[in-house]
Amino acid sequence: MNNSIKQNLSPLWQQARRYFLGQAASVSLGAMALQCLENNSADAAAKINPAIGLPELPHHSPTAKNVIFLTQSGGPSQIELFDDKPGLKEWAGKELPESVRQGQRLTTMTANQKQLIMPARTKFDQYGESGASLGEWLPYLSKVADDLCFVKSMVTDQINHAPAMTKFLTGHHLAGRPSLGAWTSYGLGSENRDMPDYLVLISQMKRPSDQPLYEHYWGSGFLPSRYQGVKLRNAKDPVLYLKDPAGMPREIRRSMLDGIAELNQKRLELTGDPEIETRISQYEMAWRMQSSVPEMTDLSDEPESTFEMYGPDSRRPGTYAANCIMARKLIERGVRFVQLIHPDWDHHSRLSSWCVARCRDTDQASAALVTDLKQRGLLDETLVLWGGEFGRSVAGQGKWDSPEGGRDHHPRCFTMWMAGGGTQPGLTYGATDDFSYNVAENPVHVRDLHATILHLLGIDHARFTYRNQGLDFKLAGVEESRIVHEILKNRPCSLS
Repeated sequence: MNNSIKQNLSPLWQQARRYFLGQAASVSLGAMALQCLENNSADAAAKINPAIGLPELPHHSPTAKNVIFLTQSGGPSQIELFDDKPGLKEWAGKELPESVRQGQRLTTMTANQKQLIMPARTKFDQYGESGASLGEWLPYLSKVADDLCFVKSMVTDQINHAPAMTKFLTGHHLAGRPSLGAWTSYGLGSENRDMPDYLVLISQMKRPSDQPLYEHYWGSGFLPSRYQGVKLRNAKDPVLYLKDPAGMPREIRRSMLDGIAELNQKRLELTGDPEIETRISQYEMAWRMQSSVPEMTDLSDEPESTFEMYGPDSRRPGTYAANCIMARKLIERGVRFVQLIHPDWDHHSRLSSWCVARCRDTDQASAALVTDLKQRGLLDETLVLWGGEFGRSVAGQGKWDSPEGGRDHHPRCFTMWMAGGGTQPGLTYGATDDFSYNVAENPVHVRDLHATILHLLGIDHARFTYRNQGLDFKLAGVEESRIVHEILKNRPCSLS
């Protein structure tokens, strides 16, 4: 430390723990911290190679290299879209039997009303050689039914949006855990060093959404912050502050970044704080993104046939359809995990109009994305996921026979679909009871879904941990979870 600085230090500061360890005791706190990081295999901040992730991964040969997670926020109704229950017509307006409900929790929005059954507001048909059942509000998805793997027996244990979505995306209902995308970024890194490993695209809606989207849905939790999702804005500048200030030449900008990096490196050597290492790498990432982001977010080079396939909304930046095209472009360029979030699936009323509107937003583009990836030879190595945090109840909210009727939240069964990445196309897995109220066959808990996704990426969920506050955390948590081998196209072979 500079002598003049030492002379100006207050006595209180000179007695501070960091000063005592670093100067008075001739012990470098930074060296101690770095040694701890080196000795702790769970803390990869000092060991990870950002280009390839953790050195011990993959645990086995992966079938998926990349993930596109089409997150439908709000809880799409499986009863209208995927889970055909024609017998409900005979129960229309009748109260849900207690033998079916089994005392399960209801939200405060419907707990004080009779649970009167509302049959599906849509007609179903079977499609493709697989005979998959789909509601009439999904005409485009029905054309690619044989490329999809439907899981109709999803289960969660959270009934309200924020904890259910937090559980769905991080494995725990309380905020503070790393998201699925952050875990993937931490473990596997990226093939493109000019872009973040994990990018988030949120649909720009025509009206303000009633449902908040919290940053921890794509956050890094207790992992170093470099693994959190980077949200691309629906604006002229997708990422703020990437452009050089007016009048600043590139060489001056580069010199400034080098100076900041040198100061940060000195601070890192003193304290061993891994967040400083993150800051250094993120400054460099921002420098590289100045050229990579504008190119990746520019759709002007897409042929006319692309916009025709994804639908008319794909020409409007920020829409779900435009974001689907963007997701394909990002995957082509080696981004590991891309998450699209489309809100407003929360249909407590006017289900027949609002759910139709959300299907219109997403149906054509979702089907086009699967087709586009398949045509480009990318579907086999890209895992596409579509789903929300829970389903909807068979009981109508409000007047069951009114156009104003809707459905309340329902965590005990809902549907997701997957495509590519080693999943079995043309498969429908799991089943619900006659009321689409309880799982009847092959339940798949959210933690089972997480274990299966990691398995497809070549990761053993039981061995993939991160030490925080003396505990080894994992995405699937401490409760029992399983890989759903039945939905896999081929089981990955172990590495020799």
